[in-house]
Amino acid sequence: MKQNPAYEYDYVLSKLLELTYDGIVVVDATGIITLISKAYTDFLGISEKDAIGKHVNDVIENTRLPIALKTGKTEKAQLHLINGNYMVASRYPLIKDGQIVGAIGKVLFQNINDLNVLHKRINDLQNQLENFQSKANRLGQAKYSFQNIIGESDKLLLAKTMAQKGALTDSSILLLGESGTGKELFAHAIHQESVRAGKPFIKVNCAAIPQELLESELFGYKGGAFTGALKGGKMGKFETADGGTIFLDEIGDMPKSMQSKLLRVLQEKEIEKIGAQYPLSVDVRIIAATNKNLEELTAQGDFRADLFYRLNVFGIKIPSLRERPEDIDILIPYLLNKICSRMGKYVENISSEAIKKLNKYSWPGNIRELENVLERAVNLIGKEGVIESKHLSEKIGGQVIDNKITSLEESLQKCEIEVIEKAIAITKGNKAKAARLLNISRSKLYERLSKLNM
Repeated sequence: MKQNPAYEYDYVLSKLLELTYDGIVVVDATGIITLISKAYTDFLGISEKDAIGKHVNDVIENTRLPIALKTGKTEKAQLHLINGNYMVASRYPLIKDGQIVGAIGKVLFQNINDLNVLHKRINDLQNQLENFQSKANRLGQAKYSFQNIIGESDKLLLAKTMAQKGALTDSSILLLGESGTGKELFAHAIHQESVRAGKPFIKVNCAAIPQELLESELFGYKGGAFTGALKGGKMGKFETADGGTIFLDEIGDMPKSMQSKLLRVLQEKEIEKIGAQYPLSVDVRIIAATNKNLEELTAQGDFRADLFYRLNVFGIKIPSLRERPEDIDILIPYLLNKICSRMGKYVENISSEAIKKLNKYSWPGNIRELENVLERAVNLIGKEGVIESKHLSEKIGGQVIDNKITSLEESLQKCEIEVIEKAIAITKGNKAKAARLLNISRSKLYERLSKLNM
């Protein structure tokens, strides 16, 4: 009996699909599934009967086969999310006599187990990418706002008002103030309030980076620019801060050789990497800070006058703590709460006497010193949970701790003499009674008296 050629063709094709390890699905011009491989149904967790005759949208999650039917365009090796996993798939429209008559979807694997393994790998990479992106978003971002600048004194409120106005401009800002006054806090807040808030905020301590490394740190370098340079080169802080803000702390300690290069950045809005042939344009807002008198340094020739004027477009003086003593009472509970949260400790209160002593102190180290003093006190308090004067450092009027200590032998000898003297005094010089009181023999007492030169 002669077989129908069309029947033989369909039978052979279905057998091929059954035996293949590839994930294959075939749809007609309307998107109805006509053929599907066993590997694909196994992956989907369904039977062939659940798929054949149904629209592909009802069977395969996020399928793009209907799009291939509509556009007639082939899509190769694209990621496809299905059942919470990514797979790599291709779609091929079937065109006959210029008409789209169907489409084939193919998962690019030799083995369905390989598909599941690669799904896991892709998902792991996706998770890693999300973690890296999350970390990247956290890095280079300002952490503080103007709400974190605590105080109600006129001088502090004036500085905050100036900083808020400066934040609305794109001019360079110079923060002037003693160490520990909160200049970095102001820099964070200015960036947060500016139009660049969503962009990077990069901090550089000019005093902490060795002079020979400062240029590469700020401007970066090309691969092979010098011995030991990374092959791929390195991005500098200015390039990293592109579009955002760079905070140059301790600008007064910047060497003169670097001052001229920083001036070029301010004037030309471009940097030149070490080993590069051409400059690179950057869009960066500069906030600088120093505890030094830049005008004096300029007069002495230690700081470039033209750079000083460029940086000091918007100068803001941050008051010291002794200039705003009325803020101490406000800062104490704020800082204690911050310290206790960080250390996981509880402080019920601080005595009025301790507060008086804190108010009398001149605070040369400003808010940073106040925070350190309070942290020390939190570490010293007992179960009572109250900070007393004795918990403050000696220079503020706290308890004086005797740092002198004698040897153990000396201490024991001193203690023994005191006990023997007390026993003899109680017995009014009767050594026999004193020995009984000390629970030792009379001969032992005389032996100890002789040894101790009593």
